[in-house]
Amino acid sequence: DYFVQNFSAVTYNREVQPGVEATVSYQFLPSEQFAGRPFGLNIALNYKDFKGQHYVEHVFNETVFITEIDEGLDGETFFLYVLMAGVVVLLLVLGQQYLVGNKGKRPRSTTQKKIELGTTDKGNVDYDWLPEETLRALKPPKGSKSPKAKNTPKLTKRQSSWKSSQQSPRQRKVK
Repeated sequence: DYFVQNFSAVTYNREVQPGVEATVSYQFLPSEQFAGRPFGLNIALNYKDFKGQHYVEHVFNETVFITEIDEGLDGETFFLYVLMAGVVVLLLVLGQQYLVGNKGKRPRSTTQKKIELGTTDKGNVDYDWLPEETLRALKPPKGSKSPKAKNTPKLTKRQSSWKSSQQSPRQRKVK
């Protein structure tokens, strides 16, 4: 594969007298893709004489090696080190988990845990902490069987059929 890069952007247009030498300084910056590879450098000099006739001389044609500038720590190397440190930490954590194994775990008890059932036994409720007015409100009046029975009026047959027609089929099915 060949890559061609043209550095002929500078023109000097300098007149040199016959029998005199002249030095021309020319700086160039090759592409980064050429770094660390051999590079064929060809320098051609275009000139004309006092009669106006044009000439081309190849003053340099050799292979040169372009070296990469060592910047120290670049971004790619930095992130490679961060990735390697992360892998090492992950391996340390996994190794620690493997070595600890079952030592840190508590053995499971064979007895079944007691489940709280709440106040299912009505005679076993402690009402001592409640205020007197709350206790009076909780006690049903002497003539009724339940506090609900006194407050809810009975529905007539017509009202109950109207109420059932207002319910969805699923609600009627549950009854």
